[in-house]
Amino acid sequence: MTHDKTTLRPITDADWDGIMAIQAQCYGALGPESLEVMQSKWHSSPGSCFVMELQGELLGYCLAHPWQHDTPPPLYQTLPPLERHGKLYLHDMAFSAHARGKGLGKQALAKLTQQARAWQLNALALVAVLGADSYWQKQGFSAIPSPKPLDSYGPDALYMTRPL
Repeated sequence: MTHDKTTLRPITDADWDGIMAIQAQCYGALGPESLEVMQSKWHSSPGSCFVMELQGELLGYCLAHPWQHDTPPPLYQTLPPLERHGKLYLHDMAFSAHARGKGLGKQALAKLTQQARAWQLNALALVAVLGADSYWQKQGFSAIPSPKPLDSYGPDALYMTRPL
């Protein structure tokens, strides 16, 4: 009996239709970001952006990039290339319905943690949306006050960090 193994691999141009479809499934309530904005995250830090697939099916994606500020970057805006210092900001990690129960979130978080340490960053950061803060707390993240409003992220958004 063979066990199916999920692959975490770098994003390619061919992945974007699948990434945008998963984003629409997961974040329809917030209003999806444009392809240009999503790709700017990838272009600013391709080494910390990846997809997860099983037998050729795209199950999820992760867009993360270095960030030195104590507030999250704004939604719906493109990013320039960034220097590697400060935190690794997890802009977006989303999964298709077929990914449930496969442990992909923990695999992705382990990969991000490894990358952040390799780049000598001091923390992971994210904005928890749509009630995901309890999941992130279980992963070791703590909510911290954001000096600027998080209105574009939705009414229950929380800025969270996890030291490395």
